[in-house]
Amino acid sequence: GQAALEFIVDFVRVQIVEQIMGEQRAKKYVAFLTTIFVTIALFNATGVIPFLNIAGTSLIGLPIIMALWVYLMYLTDGVRKHGLGGYLKASLFPPGVPWPIYFLLTPIEFLQVFVLRPATLALRLAANMISGHLLLVLMFSATQYFLFEATGWLKGFTVVTFASGIAFTLFEIFVALLQAYVFTILSAVYINLSLEDEH
Repeated sequence: GQAALEFIVDFVRVQIVEQIMGEQRAKKYVAFLTTIFVTIALFNATGVIPFLNIAGTSLIGLPIIMALWVYLMYLTDGVRKHGLGGYLKASLFPPGVPWPIYFLLTPIEFLQVFVLRPATLALRLAANMISGHLLLVLMFSATQYFLFEATGWLKGFTVVTFASGIAFTLFEIFVALLQAYVFTILSAVYINLSLEDEH
């Protein structure tokens, strides 16, 4: 058990946090981002556990909470490092841009930093888990129909839909881990961007 936990922590630390933030900055965020990764992976996995049958992250409330957690982290740490004015300047007014362009660029940057980042984190996770759940429901519902309701040669499709259901279940396990990875890596990127002096 300890070896498995150490493997997960080392994976998040080395493959995600240190790759994006560097070793020095990563130390502060390893625990936070490991918690995000493990929580999302476990809630995603409930979609393929018999009798649970739905991923906790396919209900929009949980992805919103996770995205808000990341959102508050990158806002507070960015403001703590740069001060409110410095953070807003660094986020909304990228250096090296001719000043008339700011009339177009600043509203776009505002939407990106304060609306789109948390919204896309939540929606990407929920949409991927909902679509996977729907695929599994369709495959196993078709299997039940062909096995119990269909007549004649249509019963032969039972094998195809059941095999497809098993294949999509394995694929859903892969997607569950991949979505936890994507959410965690984007969280690390957003936090790192809020701490950079220029971006």
